[in-house]
Amino acid sequence: MSAMTAVRAVKRVFAPENEEDGSGRKLRWTPGRIALLACALLLALLWVLPLAWALATSLKPENETTDTPLHWIGSEITFDAYRQVWASGDLTRWMLNTAYIASVTTVLTVVLSAMAAYGFSRTQFRGRKVLYGLVLAGIMVPPQVLIAPLFAEMVALNLVDTYWGVILPQVAVPAMVFILVKFFEAVPRELEEAAYVDGAGRWRVFWQIVMPLSRPVLSAVGIFTFIQTWNNFLWPFLVTTDPNGMTLPVGLVNVQSTYGVRYAQVMASVIIGGLPLLIVFVFFQRQIVRGVAHTGIAGQ
Repeated sequence: MSAMTAVRAVKRVFAPENEEDGSGRKLRWTPGRIALLACALLLALLWVLPLAWALATSLKPENETTDTPLHWIGSEITFDAYRQVWASGDLTRWMLNTAYIASVTTVLTVVLSAMAAYGFSRTQFRGRKVLYGLVLAGIMVPPQVLIAPLFAEMVALNLVDTYWGVILPQVAVPAMVFILVKFFEAVPRELEEAAYVDGAGRWRVFWQIVMPLSRPVLSAVGIFTFIQTWNNFLWPFLVTTDPNGMTLPVGLVNVQSTYGVRYAQVMASVIIGGLPLLIVFVFFQRQIVRGVAHTGIAGQ
């Protein structure tokens, strides 16, 4: 739950009794509404406090980050940590690399997962249940188990220190296939049958009917994939040694390890790395909520 969600809850609860909500009903004080507000404020506080502490620490002079007792505000507000982090590495290149890798991975994941899920939900072929079972089994396999064989494969294909070496292993996501299968199974088959009667083929039905109907869940899958790829550290760290090809999380960690533990710079790195994702969430949180509601993830 974000702070914006908590603010909406506060506005609804503290609205006058004669104020109406979107459905025309009167908003009144009730124990349930008060309890919901308390939970929303508590969750929003738990979400905001670490981010606020990181921001406050990044604006302190370095020699005051470990003072005891701890205090939120330093003797002065300084942006030296941000300047030092930005000067210590090629953050612009790393951010562009991360944006490119995350964007391409997201597009490929959404398209390939949608095609696989549509095949599992709408076509009958020999070995379908076995193959779908293997896909579901992939959800239970920790990604760390696959690191050694994937790295050996990237070496054999000469994809180490390339964008595709980072992108391709992240494209196959069994969880996204499962989510889309559940959504496609809920799409009325009558719509597709009507298109077949009009002479449309399976590909045309998939691209022009099923995909437009699936925009909410596809948006959610795309946003989840983008966030996960942006934050991914371990695989890009292993498969990338060229500083010019590093992603933002890998580059920031290298900067921190080079100059030792400097808490103001560590927190500044956290803010720099997380700010783009925070912006994405603020602009697309409605699509995330709609996607979760349409896929039924909330009830799993």
